[in-house]
Amino acid sequence: MTAVTAESAFAHAFASEQCRVVSVDGMASRLPVEDWTRTADAADLALLSYCAGPTVDLGCGPGRMTAALAARGLPSLGVDIVPEAVAQTEARGGRAICRDLFDPLPGEGWWTTALLADGNVGIGGDPLALLARVRRLLVPGGRVVAEVHPPGTPSGPLLAELVCQCGGSSKFPWAVVGADAIRSIAVEVGLAVRRLEPLPHRRAQSRGSAPAPFTLAGDRWVAVLVEDAA
Repeated sequence: MTAVTAESAFAHAFASEQCRVVSVDGMASRLPVEDWTRTADAADLALLSYCAGPTVDLGCGPGRMTAALAARGLPSLGVDIVPEAVAQTEARGGRAICRDLFDPLPGEGWWTTALLADGNVGIGGDPLALLARVRRLLVPGGRVVAEVHPPGTPSGPLLAELVCQCGGSSKFPWAVVGADAIRSIAVEVGLAVRRLEPLPHRRAQSRGSAPAPFTLAGDRWVAVLVEDAA
């Protein structure tokens, strides 16, 4: 069977097709699409409380965070490479653009906050390159609000694929970034961790599933990164 693109597989998932994410070592977990397609819950709103001013939601998915930012009256823009995700974000009342976040984006150097929810600091498999890119989106003194895996989670790059009714996707790079690793990563790109703390919610792991890149099972942790004054 010919592999579909990862973007196509994610589109099927966002359209309510059940999918699993499988890493190259064979670890598999149900893709937690229901966590992304629901409305923002109390823990999501707690995460958004760290955002200030115009906020760009990178890897916005179906837009629950972008919509919640708009509801709070913050100028916001969702960015996702999957057209279905952008369409769902706009249907929720959020503004969104279908684009790779490494390509030129509206408001370069204007955003006060860059949001990386749901472990999206792992997009592309290279958190250093991602955070260096994100810095260029921010005003001087801006911040990155990143949801990371809880302490004790092994961090590092990996390859994964989605397995859906549409077939299997091509492999794509991702990275798991835990609370234990975020400080050293931030320092390498000239950022400092201002806050690192748990959010008031735990994610339950699916029965019979092993932890995987998109399933931040257990405590939800937030890291707020700012320019390193040193």
